[in-house]
Amino acid sequence: MVLSVIAFVFIKPILPERLFPTAKTTMKNVVVDSLMLEALSDDDTHLINDEIKNDSLNGIGNELNQYIFDETDYNGYQYLVPFFEKLFEIQKGKSGKVRIAYFGDSMNDGDMIVKDFRANFQERFGGEGVGFVNITSESASSRGTIKQLSSSKWKSYSFVNNKNIASNFGISGNVFFPIDTVSSNWLSFEASKTNRLTQLINPILYYGKASSSNAEIAVINGNDTVFKKLNPVKVVNQLSLGNTAKKIKIEFLNAEKVPFYGVDFTGDSGVYVDNFSNRGNSGLPIINIKTDVIAAFNKDLNYDLIVLQYGTNVLGYGSKNFNWYQNRMKKVVEHLRSVLPNTPILIVSIADKSTKYDTQMQTDSAVIPLMKAQLNYAKESQTAFVNLFQLMGGEGSMVKWVEEEPAKANKDYTHFNFRGSKFASDLIYNQIMQGYDAFVKRKSKSAE
Repeated sequence: MVLSVIAFVFIKPILPERLFPTAKTTMKNVVVDSLMLEALSDDDTHLINDEIKNDSLNGIGNELNQYIFDETDYNGYQYLVPFFEKLFEIQKGKSGKVRIAYFGDSMNDGDMIVKDFRANFQERFGGEGVGFVNITSESASSRGTIKQLSSSKWKSYSFVNNKNIASNFGISGNVFFPIDTVSSNWLSFEASKTNRLTQLINPILYYGKASSSNAEIAVINGNDTVFKKLNPVKVVNQLSLGNTAKKIKIEFLNAEKVPFYGVDFTGDSGVYVDNFSNRGNSGLPIINIKTDVIAAFNKDLNYDLIVLQYGTNVLGYGSKNFNWYQNRMKKVVEHLRSVLPNTPILIVSIADKSTKYDTQMQTDSAVIPLMKAQLNYAKESQTAFVNLFQLMGGEGSMVKWVEEEPAKANKDYTHFNFRGSKFASDLIYNQIMQGYDAFVKRKSKSAE
């Protein structure tokens, strides 16, 4: 034992900071982004031998100095002007409708961050309704903004780990098929007690194209049941489920071949934010949503802003070189712009994430390089940018959020709790509003 201790003392300085790579995990419900893994394995990424040599720093220490840059104040407000114009029109006349598509990963699971982001906008600009909700999801039981139940007879596909399926992914990156509609196969939605979300506003079902000619649904509202025929002839179809209600149940009949996407709950005016979160998502799979599907959804939903909040699932693969990610996310932005050329895009950076170095939790050494890559592709793609890492306190902030009382983040030193999610949401919203208020001020001066 003495010899072992002596050996460890001499060997310790040359041991890696982390004895086990974080990519090898046995956690339950971890979804792996297949498109990102392909990118990591491509020869042109030069990642195989990209490990930083002689990295014996205690934590990240002076390594952070490599990534200090002057562009930390970049926000790209100028690219949000069309969005600001729409908000200004609502503010002037309290009419009109603004819609935001918020794409994210597990940081937004269960409507985390997005629910408070939505609430902030609706408080200032009006709006009642939770927006687009997937047919079902892993986080349905933890979502407080709407109560959602379903039978177990659904087959779900996500663009995160299924590239090739018989049907197109919907705008959220998901598609759902009822497995058995001979017996009971159903969904139910119930409004929450959250302010401005206490009604299921104008429920509309979205579904895709299929050869089925006798598919129908039964919409149950209290003691009333109404049967509605499905007409799956277009890439994206919609069907009104009736008037605003507190609770509805939908049963599916002869619809096994019909791809379903979700139900929308929005009013006629104000701001609406759709949460399109997928666990394990790096952001790269967005490129697998076909352009005709995006165009078909947008024809009805008419998005005024797209938010992309990713990064958590890009860390932990043994590299601090994120040029590959920067280049591929630029292609994701190009993909969206090819269909929505006039819709502004906002990039939200990775939050702080901590890893244990020796015996101390510190900012993961890959966080700053990844945030830099996100900043770069935001600038090169001419999008707006929110530096969440910087706003929440920068280096070491995740440790503080976990260990302070009351805590704002979970013990995984990666994900926020509900308190932290609200705090992070306010940071994002407030930065956008700084740009908007400056826009309104300039607009008022020019009108004088």
